[in-house]
Amino acid sequence: MKKIILATLFIGLSFSAIAEEKKIITSDGVELYVKVEGKGIPCLYLHGGPGSGSYWFEKFFGDFMEEHFTMIYLDQRGVGRSGSPENKDFSIERMTRDFEEVRNALGYKDWLTLGHSFGGLLQMEYAENYPRAQKGMMMINTTLHLNESFCDSWAPKAFEFLGKDYGGCENDSIPLLQRMGALGNELREKDLFWKMAYSKKENQAIMDSTWSEVENWNYDFGNAAWDYEEYWRDYKPMAKDIKIPVLFFYGSKDFMVGPLHYKNIEFPEMLSWESEVGHIPFQENTEDLKRAILTYMNKYHFQA
Repeated sequence: MKKIILATLFIGLSFSAIAEEKKIITSDGVELYVKVEGKGIPCLYLHGGPGSGSYWFEKFFGDFMEEHFTMIYLDQRGVGRSGSPENKDFSIERMTRDFEEVRNALGYKDWLTLGHSFGGLLQMEYAENYPRAQKGMMMINTTLHLNESFCDSWAPKAFEFLGKDYGGCENDSIPLLQRMGALGNELREKDLFWKMAYSKKENQAIMDSTWSEVENWNYDFGNAAWDYEEYWRDYKPMAKDIKIPVLFFYGSKDFMVGPLHYKNIEFPEMLSWESEVGHIPFQENTEDLKRAILTYMNKYHFQA
């Protein structure tokens, strides 16, 4: 096994908080972009997408998080400012091994994680493979089952916005991935895709502009993820076996994941929080997200 290499660039330092950009080389030779900033309990941000990167969460919500946590912003392999594996291994097992190698390289005994959207699948797999690594999970508009999110919310809502009737996945003769691509393309062609995730059209434009702020964005994982069957696993039944405290924050207008996706999710220690928001609360309803996180911290005594 190759040695994990850690290179650090200090970009700011104060008495109470530190900001560092790092390049961590994984055991299979992938250079991961990591930024550490803030103070308090370490918290790893697991972005969604797949392939959205950590930059937009830091940009829109980082100031709040860094007041309460030492934030670890990671661009996953094949995403954003990180490199891609030569062997094209984007498996979920390898992803969670990356998280462990980052944790060990940074010297943390354990940490919290905050996952968004697709990041919830990564949190669940991480909890299964490395049960002692996470002290708690904040799940923000996460899916725990891609098929359910698509069939129960994404597809029917897309058809509604397009003015069409949808008979459901079970009656669809087109393969799921092909159907997703076709719907996404049609929504974009008719300038309707923003309705799936945002309350206002201009907010999508603001979010999309962040991609151009990072040069040479790596899209490899986003292009590869859908072909891995393991990412389509139903993680909902596993929730009852995870004993760490969980914040499950969901949007009543989040059609990407589904406003009813929270049902039958039964973590033993869970703060469930419904918010009147779409898919991106750290941009569109930041105050309610702040309240949820602070309530979670107080309830489960996660103090700096």
